Amino acid sequence: MTKIYIHTPFIKLKDALKFAGAVESGAVAKIAVLEGKVKVNGEICTVSGKKMVVGDIIEYDSVTYEVTHDFSTK
Repeated sequence: MTKIYIHTPFIKLKDALKFAGAVESGAVAKIAVLEGKVKVNGEICTVSGKKMVVGDIIEYDSVTYEVTHDFSTK
């Protein structure tokens, strides 16, 4: 499982995919989400602006990502 470290209360789904390097751009992420290729916490999600918080699990292209805290900024 790949970790996505955030230091904010949330990150939008399309931004999380881009930040993790799963897609080349936010536009590609948005299309992948709209096409139903992304799961959030085990369910297909078609809302690219969905707020991801610590503990959320994202699945895309056979890779699983977990949103977690970035403690290095404290």
